[in-house]
Amino acid sequence: MACKKCEEKFELQELASNIYFMSDVKEVTLKCIKFFDKIGLHVEHKEGIVFAHVDNAANFFYENIDYIKSSFSDIEKNSIRIFIEDVKNPFGLQAVLGAKSLQVYINFLCDKDFFDIINNESITSHFQPILSHTEKNIFGYEALARGVKQDGSLMFPDELFTKSAQNNMNFKVDRLCRESALKNAAVKKITQKVFINFIPTTIYDPKFCLASTVKWANQLEFDPKNIIFEVIETEQAKDVEHLKNILLYYRKQGYKIALDDVGAGYSGLNLLIDLHPDIIKVDRKIIDGIDRDSLKQSIYKALYDICRMHDITVLAEGIETPYEYSFIESVGVDLMQGYYFAKPTAEPVRQIKRIF
Repeated sequence: MACKKCEEKFELQELASNIYFMSDVKEVTLKCIKFFDKIGLHVEHKEGIVFAHVDNAANFFYENIDYIKSSFSDIEKNSIRIFIEDVKNPFGLQAVLGAKSLQVYINFLCDKDFFDIINNESITSHFQPILSHTEKNIFGYEALARGVKQDGSLMFPDELFTKSAQNNMNFKVDRLCRESALKNAAVKKITQKVFINFIPTTIYDPKFCLASTVKWANQLEFDPKNIIFEVIETEQAKDVEHLKNILLYYRKQGYKIALDDVGAGYSGLNLLIDLHPDIIKVDRKIIDGIDRDSLKQSIYKALYDICRMHDITVLAEGIETPYEYSFIESVGVDLMQGYYFAKPTAEPVRQIKRIF
């Protein structure tokens, strides 16, 4: 059974349809009636529901997008719910519950590249090496998602997840990124550890939401101990007990856990206590210019000492200069990552010559 949130595909059909604009606010309903009247469409309305028949639903939005954007405020665009009725999708209770905001339809037209990527599942992974200081070799790779546009250019994670959050698509995007990491690591014949990011708030039932990820890991014959799931956006992890359940599910499958951005704030330090991860990634803001900043040096030393006492591996990420590397090495470090060693690439870097 597939999760509707993960399998959702948003698109506009070129079909004759009834288009419903729904609002709980009387004044907004009147604005909807006025909008349809201005573009010359006959409407019917009742108790906050306004609808009109159009010959082509896709054309309706494409032809009227500028007028739609200028007719309603940002608050109204997010509060008006839209449903497009056709033969396969009759209007009813489920339609009301599944209706999307007018803003989502505006975003769909303005963010065509993003929706093309999601609907076509065009996500790939680049790999950045993570080095073992003690073993003097490549310990593993972090898989970093890239959306592939129709012209072949890339959409980077900041933009990808910003648009994803705006359109309530994080559930699907996060799943696609996890699966892409596994598939691409298998294709690239990576035999070391693979760090795979995930957003805790996209997983409401670990056994259900993570089933496809575990399925691909098993199908591609990954040894669980070589997969490290990395918790990102820890500031958004409000429900710690829920996050513990997610990590417990991963650990029962034999996977390891890394906690990202440790030291970035109070929340991250609390999670270090609550979750006891296998690996922490020291926030890159602490690493940036650490050779020149005594406060950052003290924070790093404290984190390293705490982790050493509690058998937690320390990964310093975001190392970009030989001076940062030199200071971290002098204090102590287990794993290292950053542009000083190598940038993320589609074809994994197999050997690092700059150090050791």
